[in-house]
Amino acid sequence: MLERALDLTGGMMALAFVQQSLEHLRPAVRPQERLLFAPRLILSLLLLAASLGVTIPGLTPGVLTLALVVNHLLILPFFNGPYNGGADRMSLLMLLCLTAAFNLPTWRELAFGYLGAQLLLSYFMSGWVKVVNRDWRSGQALRDVFLFSAYPAGENIRRWADKRRLLLAMGWGVMGFELAFPLAFLSRPTLIAGLAIAALFHGANACLLGLNRFFWIWICAYPAILWLQERLLA
Repeated sequence: MLERALDLTGGMMALAFVQQSLEHLRPAVRPQERLLFAPRLILSLLLLAASLGVTIPGLTPGVLTLALVVNHLLILPFFNGPYNGGADRMSLLMLLCLTAAFNLPTWRELAFGYLGAQLLLSYFMSGWVKVVNRDWRSGQALRDVFLFSAYPAGENIRRWADKRRLLLAMGWGVMGFELAFPLAFLSRPTLIAGLAIAALFHGANACLLGLNRFFWIWICAYPAILWLQERLLA
């Protein structure tokens, strides 16, 4: 049901925002960051409570998501844009879609369905960008990630750069899955299987490359695509 899917997405997003906010409240961060992320933490906790059915007078999900949008717009110029790349862009997209769904009843289904459609396209477009790149097709791009980039979570993982055949197979496996992901939308079992594989993929990226934000925020959008499929194919 739409209401249940909205509450589930809002609650999961709030948990992801709590994690992101806590990263900026450590003693080593700049004082300005705390002024921006402390309100984000409080608003996210309140949104989580609201998604669990805790009624707080005047603090509906619509009000809380709108306040989070204002907070996010203050954070963006502080870091000169979405500093964490795709994860922050997805966070903002999800927040805007939920804000529209909670505050504009007439556009509720369209706003939430747009989030599901964007999730579907995000995998396909990611695969398309890779497959048209010669370095990705040859395995060199993934080798460079392990060899030169700051992403690997540990120095021992950099030794994977010497496993050329493994990296070639991994690269084509990722590209093939991402390009084929829209086909998973054809039925409920294939979509659930596709989302499970995608979650494992994001989990591997978190463990190997430290991309933990991608894991949480992409999974937060899964209820949207499950609802969208039910809405369109029922």
